[in-house]
Amino acid sequence: MKPTTRKNLLIALTYSVTLIGGMFLGYKFLRDQGFTFQRNVQFADNNSEKVDEIINLINRNYVDEIDADTLSHLEIDSLLHQLDPHSVYLPPVKLSEQSDLLEGNFEGIGIEYYILKDTLLVTSVFKDGPAALAGLKLGDKILKIDSFFVSGKHLPREQMIGKIKGKRGTAVQLLILHPGSAHPVTMAIKRGRVNVSSIDAAYMINADAGYIRISEFGANTDRDFVESVKSLKSAGMKKLILDLRDNGGGYLTAATSLANQILPENKLIVYTEGKHEPRTDYIATGGGEFEDGKLAVLINENSASASEILAGAVQDLDRGIIIGRRSFGKGLVQEQFPFGDGSALNLTIARYYTPLGRSIQKSYKRGYTAYQNEIEERFNDGELTESPLASRDSMQKNLAYTTGSGKRVFAGGGIQPDIYVKMDTAGINKFYSLLMDKKVLFDYVFDVLANRYTSAYLEQNLPTFTISEADYKDFVRYVQSKNIVIDYKQLIASKPVVCNDLKALLYRYHLGDAGYYRALNLNDNMVKQALSSLQ
Repeated sequence: MKPTTRKNLLIALTYSVTLIGGMFLGYKFLRDQGFTFQRNVQFADNNSEKVDEIINLINRNYVDEIDADTLSHLEIDSLLHQLDPHSVYLPPVKLSEQSDLLEGNFEGIGIEYYILKDTLLVTSVFKDGPAALAGLKLGDKILKIDSFFVSGKHLPREQMIGKIKGKRGTAVQLLILHPGSAHPVTMAIKRGRVNVSSIDAAYMINADAGYIRISEFGANTDRDFVESVKSLKSAGMKKLILDLRDNGGGYLTAATSLANQILPENKLIVYTEGKHEPRTDYIATGGGEFEDGKLAVLINENSASASEILAGAVQDLDRGIIIGRRSFGKGLVQEQFPFGDGSALNLTIARYYTPLGRSIQKSYKRGYTAYQNEIEERFNDGELTESPLASRDSMQKNLAYTTGSGKRVFAGGGIQPDIYVKMDTAGINKFYSLLMDKKVLFDYVFDVLANRYTSAYLEQNLPTFTISEADYKDFVRYVQSKNIVIDYKQLIASKPVVCNDLKALLYRYHLGDAGYYRALNLNDNMVKQALSSLQ
């Protein structure tokens, strides 16, 4: 497993093994599309016809000049591989799931569940959703969906999803076993529209600083952000840590709308331009909810697209400080062209540029990311006096830019932070990676640890709570029960990471995403650096 921060590992795996209302959340990491608007295109059920129309769309809209004659003999996927990594074809199912995610709602019953020992364990129930109103609770086990038994069966996730998810207004009957009960009960739940906030967490991290984490830029992100800021300001917030790590983007207009909440009036947020798209400027309207307070923005190598638009504007305009690691480097804007059969084409139509005119699109060359990370580490460790990535493969080769405060910023290869925080890989070894791959930490928390603590106890003891030695020894025995050969030397080295992860997952189970990030952030180096910088 590629070394990465313990936080990124937990986030990725948490959402890869959790289901919301019957919808697989792996798509949280496929949200790097900068959509602007849609056009309706009708097709017959003929693949060659669709290929021809896609070529026409490319000719009329693609960001760069392209030789269409070289594309005509290719299948759709091969055709798009000749363009850029972000021009993609979405079959109907993927398009529907992506739309649900970015629109901030979906049709279902409003639960999160985890497959534990071939049983669906309810790990969260959305407030005011159909499941909550019907009485479904945290820790319930789903044994049967309609006439189909799911407990004890080795079913693919796709089958699990299809059984619970459904159209609004339709009913699903669940056989539920409540914790501590010997006999299951039947519950009939009518599916509905479930709203999901794009704000993962919003809380006061100290007396005057707030923390907001945004998972993607969806249709309601600016509204969710405003509500969070108002709440935090009423609690005394004067400084804000805006966490955009692992945020792969979303709607371009969502990023510009949020920028309106933090940038002064008449400031350029971003502009877009392509071969067939004239320059379009996005200007801050002023009067935003957090226009004046001190601001720190956290980014990492998975912050892309809309996240980079916002971070780039903050950096260019000296509105705040950017902390973390160089961002992904996606400076391309996609437009979505839906087809009559429910599929769609996301086609790159323009590049976006930061207020100073920077393009931050990285090279498409294979292996470039590894090279980029290596050079970045050497540059920030002082081994190199000037990073060759500053202008590599950029449209503005060899150009550096200067902000109003005199700070130098560069084009190409992502947003370089003002303060660099090295990747923390301490304790992340092969055995730890094995435990994560086999999801043993998740199983132990949901199967054993969650039953030992209450939400009230965890809330009250958040700053001081640690995994006890008894809990840890039980964890080791749990690993052994899974027939995993333990490398004790590596296990000892990874113990601090394992205990920290177990704590975070325990808090997520009992206190949701907000509790998860509150627990993780206590030992997060970027958050600590942000608090220090905001002083």
